[in-house]
Amino acid sequence: MRPRVLVPADPRLPRTAPEGTEAVVVGGGIAGTSAAVVLAERGVSVTLLEAAPTLGGRLGAWPHTLPDGTEQVVEHGFHAFFRHYETWRAVLRRADPELGFLRPVGGYPVISRQWPPEDLTGLPAAPPLNLLALFARSPSLGLRDLTGSDRALAAELLAYDREATTAGFDAMPAAEFLSGLGMSDRANAMLFEAFARSFFCNPAGMSAAELIAMFHYYFLGNPAGIGFDAPSTDHLTCIWQPLAAYLGKHSAQVRTQARVVGISPAEGHRWRVEVADGTALDTAHLVLALDPGALRGLLEASPRAAAVAPRLAAAARSLQVAPPFAVTRLWLDRDVAAERPTFCAVSREPTLDSVTVYSRLERPSAEWAARTGGSVVELHSYSCTAPDVTTATDRMRAELAALWPETTDARVVHLQQRMEATAPAFPPGGAGTAPTVTGQARGIRVAGDFVDTPVLSGLMERAAVTGVLAANDVLGEVGAGPEEIRGVPQRGLLAGLLRRRG
Repeated sequence: MRPRVLVPADPRLPRTAPEGTEAVVVGGGIAGTSAAVVLAERGVSVTLLEAAPTLGGRLGAWPHTLPDGTEQVVEHGFHAFFRHYETWRAVLRRADPELGFLRPVGGYPVISRQWPPEDLTGLPAAPPLNLLALFARSPSLGLRDLTGSDRALAAELLAYDREATTAGFDAMPAAEFLSGLGMSDRANAMLFEAFARSFFCNPAGMSAAELIAMFHYYFLGNPAGIGFDAPSTDHLTCIWQPLAAYLGKHSAQVRTQARVVGISPAEGHRWRVEVADGTALDTAHLVLALDPGALRGLLEASPRAAAVAPRLAAAARSLQVAPPFAVTRLWLDRDVAAERPTFCAVSREPTLDSVTVYSRLERPSAEWAARTGGSVVELHSYSCTAPDVTTATDRMRAELAALWPETTDARVVHLQQRMEATAPAFPPGGAGTAPTVTGQARGIRVAGDFVDTPVLSGLMERAAVTGVLAANDVLGEVGAGPEEIRGVPQRGLLAGLLRRRG
């Protein structure tokens, strides 16, 4: 289960692109920034266009002033920097070679009103030892789960194979797969459903093939298991400002508040990129690193591009966006109980899916809490069904009070809330419909965590991998060597050994 080289560098090819090579990257999230970093350091003249005032996409962060005048930076929600994110961590090392801004969070507990907490950290790395250890120590798994489960179906979790898993389980909803395992309701709630929801999807609307792939990627297919770190300060300070400076050092132009409103074919097999401020750029190498809804909207607003790139337009039309996620950060007038974890997943609440005590996670929040005697707590709802963000906040606060009673009477000094639908959905039957990095339009590459790629990865790592693959395709076209990509084993321990069901 050790990491391995999935895309090797080629020392026979030049590392630097020919003089005069240029590229335009649309979207300054993880995918677009990863592509821009690789291209810029290879000598490509890169222009990175981002619609928001700051880089980052769903990992973005921006300044926020509290009522007492304190300057804080807020984000789209807590993100776990898993230790097997080889590509994303390699990009981050451009800004901090030692990754000194990351520190262990200290566990991955799942909490519930109904059952005692479940801690998913500290298991052996190699399958099937990690599964055996999970059964041995988990309070949610009993003898009935071992003897009464559908062991043939459960074995599919150990037998991930891209082609076979997709053929057998893409059309099945993840909720149906989990129900079919025959585990107890407690085991399903505390171990599997909480895991499935962390991909911004309701299990009923997520493909079982994607769930199996992600179970392999995060739990069974890497030596770090689900061990993760988090930044010790805000994302703007430790990630996006340093990466922007790195790009500037390599002569890349980073333009924020530059929303792209259309693309169209130009002479000489080039593309014209139209920006909302009335400017336009022509490029031979265009990387579209937008969220799925934004990519679909851009192609809908670009009829000439859709006419000459029908495969890309069809793939963009097929994209589905996951239900909204809601994030609320609370500045409270008192601390939460000392035994509360820094981060925890929440099971079987109608709205609340995770809680992060930011005043125990990042330096600026800790300083505010030390000065005021309060705490900073973030509430996150994936696949949120609330009609608006205020309702979502009210529901999450009520559910938090039931889980952590000490927050019931805590006064909210300030709150910052956000609700948006920008995450990709992976619906049953959706395999083969998403855009690929290359091959759908000459001169255009697509990157993002929704992109269909032959390299297995997930969430932030999938975004980074697709960005580097897009950069590699540009480099390959101009005769330069690719950037190395490392990752997890691409097949499960039992892949090829199971007798598949009809």
